[in-house]
Amino acid sequence: MSGNESQTNGGTDSPRVDNSKFSPDSDSDEEVCPDGIHLISVPTANGSSPDDRHGYNPNYPEDEEISLLHGNFQKIAVKDFHAEIRAFRDVENFLSRTQLMLDLQKTGLPKIMESMVKKLLSKKEVTAQFTVDEALNAIFTQDSVHVLSKTIQGIVTSDESGFDFDQSWICVMCDLPNLTKRQVVIARLSHPANLGSTSQEVQLIVLVMAPTKEKSTKSSLETARTFSTLFMDIDFRHQLLEANTEFEFKQLLQTKTKLLIEEQGLPENRKSHLMLSAFEEDDYSRDSRCPVGKGMYGDLKRRLPHYFSDYKDGIFGNKTIHKVTSTTFFLYFACVLPNIAFGMLNDSNTNGIIDVQKVLFSQCVGGVLFAVFGGQPLIVLLTTAPLALYTKIIYTISQDFDLNFSAMFACTGLWNTFFLILYSFFNLSKLMKFSSRSTEEIFSLFITFAFSADAIKDTIKDFNKNYHTSACDSTNTVTETDSSPSNMTTVSVTMAATTVNASNVTMTTAPVTMMEECLRESSILFLLLMLGTVWLGITLYNFTKTPFLNAGKREVLADYALPVAVLIMAFFGSFVFKDIKMKPFKYEEKETMFSIAPIHLLSPGAIFAAAGLGFSLSLLFFMDQNISSALVNAPANKLKKGAAYHWDLFVVAVINAFLSIFTFPWVHAALPHSPLHVRALADLEDRVDQGHVHQIVVHVRETRLTGIISHVLIGLSMLLLPYPMAYIPRPVLDGLFLYVAITALYGNQLFDRILLFFTEQAAYPPNHYIRRVPQRKVHIFTTIQLVQLLVLCVFGFSPIAYMKMVFPVLIMLLMPIRHKLVPHVIEPKYLKALDGHLH
Repeated sequence: MSGNESQTNGGTDSPRVDNSKFSPDSDSDEEVCPDGIHLISVPTANGSSPDDRHGYNPNYPEDEEISLLHGNFQKIAVKDFHAEIRAFRDVENFLSRTQLMLDLQKTGLPKIMESMVKKLLSKKEVTAQFTVDEALNAIFTQDSVHVLSKTIQGIVTSDESGFDFDQSWICVMCDLPNLTKRQVVIARLSHPANLGSTSQEVQLIVLVMAPTKEKSTKSSLETARTFSTLFMDIDFRHQLLEANTEFEFKQLLQTKTKLLIEEQGLPENRKSHLMLSAFEEDDYSRDSRCPVGKGMYGDLKRRLPHYFSDYKDGIFGNKTIHKVTSTTFFLYFACVLPNIAFGMLNDSNTNGIIDVQKVLFSQCVGGVLFAVFGGQPLIVLLTTAPLALYTKIIYTISQDFDLNFSAMFACTGLWNTFFLILYSFFNLSKLMKFSSRSTEEIFSLFITFAFSADAIKDTIKDFNKNYHTSACDSTNTVTETDSSPSNMTTVSVTMAATTVNASNVTMTTAPVTMMEECLRESSILFLLLMLGTVWLGITLYNFTKTPFLNAGKREVLADYALPVAVLIMAFFGSFVFKDIKMKPFKYEEKETMFSIAPIHLLSPGAIFAAAGLGFSLSLLFFMDQNISSALVNAPANKLKKGAAYHWDLFVVAVINAFLSIFTFPWVHAALPHSPLHVRALADLEDRVDQGHVHQIVVHVRETRLTGIISHVLIGLSMLLLPYPMAYIPRPVLDGLFLYVAITALYGNQLFDRILLFFTEQAAYPPNHYIRRVPQRKVHIFTTIQLVQLLVLCVFGFSPIAYMKMVFPVLIMLLMPIRHKLVPHVIEPKYLKALDGHLH
């Protein structure tokens, strides 16, 4: 494990890490935490007697005790189970007599330690050697200040802060003069407890007690190193938290010990080495005699051994059924609702040739085929806004040159498939190793803007149609001929188109032609439903960060945030406000969906033109597919089964060849749906650093079931057209777009650094780049990214259809800009911190 350390736990008043050496203006390029290192802190307390105290400072009250507390950090090495035979013996010896306390109900630090000591004293051979008070006096610095004297705690590198304390576990040490043998107690708390500034989510506690006079290899420090080395693996801790019995818990300890002996004995682990990506692994293992198809072969070799487990891991495991169910519903709503929106857009852009029904079928077939045959099943395929815009370009060209749209669309799609297959066989996905984090974040933020732009455009369109109209501007105008009631002869109300004669109290109604155009209540309801969907979804999504209910119920609400928000707001829009009629989406059932495109009608010139369109489209597919794959396989997600960039691109190419022949809309890996899919299947752990809370991924269920089941449900949704699907109002769809866009911003460092422009320096988060990179360099790098993002937006959102054809080329240019131009402005040592994935 890279960059692991440990530190003192100081309870609520524990010493804090001195971060002065990590100041923003520091020019040091040293790593914060050396590989394979733990820290241990040994605070000591030296107090004076009450008399001495008053002699020193007579201003203190009689009932206060004053003392000094010294904190110290000391680096210690991770235990080498392969080389140090004592480590294996320690675990084996203690497994037979280690005291386990599973699901301990205590929360306060003193009560937890007291319970663990009493558990140890329940053993007959230990009872007469010390008392509870003697043990607690050795564990804590002093009775009045419950600060742990000696602890070991792990540190791991992270993208958020550079290094994070392992706040879910802590190892406590103490030495007792009357103790004859070393003793170990391991407690697993029923709920995470806040035990100090760097231990705010502790659930596993190891207490090591040793005689004061003991040989160095059997000291409390050496024994604590052994167990701390085991506990520093986050995935292993996750397994310990899921263990149901003491036997299972001990079995996990024994298995982990044997595994460490094997792993630490491997030659590559006996020295410092770089963690390789899937691209670099292929480079090291390739056979230079025939590189064609080597990438696809490597992907299949990497992923096929896990194919059966891709299904099994979606069924077995703690909370797996719940996670798979909630993720399936999340994927269903996150895909089917954009499908309806993009179906309406394509229907408008293609004059009904591609409609909602075709989009849903395309999503169902493409999603199921990729979930079954794709290499990385956590990738989500979707027809996206750029693809809808590209479809509009093809339709415009077809109209301008009097070509058959279906034939032109199919020909472009087949050329796109041809180029993608070439990219797959010639391993061009290896170019993505030059795609840095900044490239991924720029493109991800552009997609976020695209989702937001769709929602904003729909809102403006609705207000222009129903609110800001000439009918509404001329309504509610009351003309009074005199302020006196006796002289008032007529009152003209344009909206009702009525004339009232006050003298004979008669009413005449004129014909109304513009009355239905002024529907301001419809626009207000549109805004209410859209913003209500966003607010409710985001509130539930972040419910795990609130103190309400318990952890399990908070997690359930967060997992079902999107379905709950959509269903509740759809109910409000269709039933609570049923008097306000909102236009449902356009739907016309087709007699036949499977009509082969008449490509033979195209002239040779049109076919070559389609080749140019197909090449440009293939660049969009190439970048979108691989960037989505890179974000899914990012080291922070801790996926274990490996990536399959080349094979996934090939599968997407074949799927789109089928869709093109029948004029179905294309699909490719989608942002931000793919990373959100990973996060929905993950177990997360909260980390608190100087008041800033962030979450890290502990474990991800890498399964194909969520993709298969959700897309089968999307296919069945075609039976629900037009009703009850039409009961979901359009503003709820736009609210979903905004929800997906906002949740995609979590963890996007570019967005976080944009916020720094408007943040007081004292409130800057303790991120690793804040500690290692001068503030000016951080802002310069952010500005460079913003300029690139602005250029993408200018071409991507341009009203000129032909400008959008340049958009895929601009995405490709992001990589050479990052590697050839940016290093001339910002030093490589700073770019490493700003633009790298920490492993």
